[in-house]
Amino acid sequence: MSSTRIKRAKAPPRRPARAPRRRKKVQTSRLDSFINALPISPQRLQKVANWTIGLGLFAAFGLVAHATGVTAKVQEEWAQVVGRAGFQVKKVEVVGADRIDRLKVYDIALAQKDRSMAAVDLDDLRGDLMQYGWIKDARVSRRLPDTLVVDIVERTPAAIWQHSGRLSLIDDKGVVLEPVTVATMPDLPLVIGPRANEQSQQLDTLLAEASSLKELLAGATWVGNRRWDLRFRSGETLSLPEGEPEAKAALAKFAHLDGANRLLGRGILRFDMRDPGRFVLRLPHEGQVAPAKLDEARAAVDAVAATTASAEKG
Repeated sequence: MSSTRIKRAKAPPRRPARAPRRRKKVQTSRLDSFINALPISPQRLQKVANWTIGLGLFAAFGLVAHATGVTAKVQEEWAQVVGRAGFQVKKVEVVGADRIDRLKVYDIALAQKDRSMAAVDLDDLRGDLMQYGWIKDARVSRRLPDTLVVDIVERTPAAIWQHSGRLSLIDDKGVVLEPVTVATMPDLPLVIGPRANEQSQQLDTLLAEASSLKELLAGATWVGNRRWDLRFRSGETLSLPEGEPEAKAALAKFAHLDGANRLLGRGILRFDMRDPGRFVLRLPHEGQVAPAKLDEARAAVDAVAATTASAEKG
């Protein structure tokens, strides 16, 4: 019995084991790191970016349309459409006007070229109204379909300003309201001189220190753009010194002397208090007034002298 040898095939050579692959490190940019650090999600951040870009494009389109006149043309067409629909200015209602000339207000309000309610610029109309001296404040509103409502706050006349041969009504701040004539001028104090109207508020403050004299005042002259001469209804003139504190002190002193000795209405022509250390009284000459009136003036001078002397001793 023959035996058969079975030869085993040689095992293939072993391949050397491969080293494990190293994962590549993903490098993160600084921008990505900053985005990841934000307290909002990337999706929401993307939405914000999209809205920002959209609004930027819309703004750019608006600027281009405005620069090329497209916006103005659209507004004009819209105003025409509103006007054709019946919304046109046909009436003007004025509220709060007592002294003011209403026709003047109507002329200003209806001076618009385009009567469409949509075309009326309320701010421009208010600005035009504020140029009118009588108007202290104004508010303009629309009342559809066809009415403009003008609500006015008027200025109050406080004095009459005489300058360069003209008479003008002014308020307490010196704003010129309207011209007046001698025949139509109201019973108000008269301020005279260049820029006297600008000092009328200072005059009111000055007279507040001597309220007993305010009703007796006929007028005041702003002299040399530096001081006041006050004229009383009884005919006398009081010359005050320069400077507001000095003028207040002099007027208070005069009010005290008048209360103690009744200086006004006794024939004295002028009281001069420009020098704080002196009180000068000018008497009329012989024959300018009746003898009795002249005696009253001299008596007033003596009384003032006695009062001043006693005050200096005290």
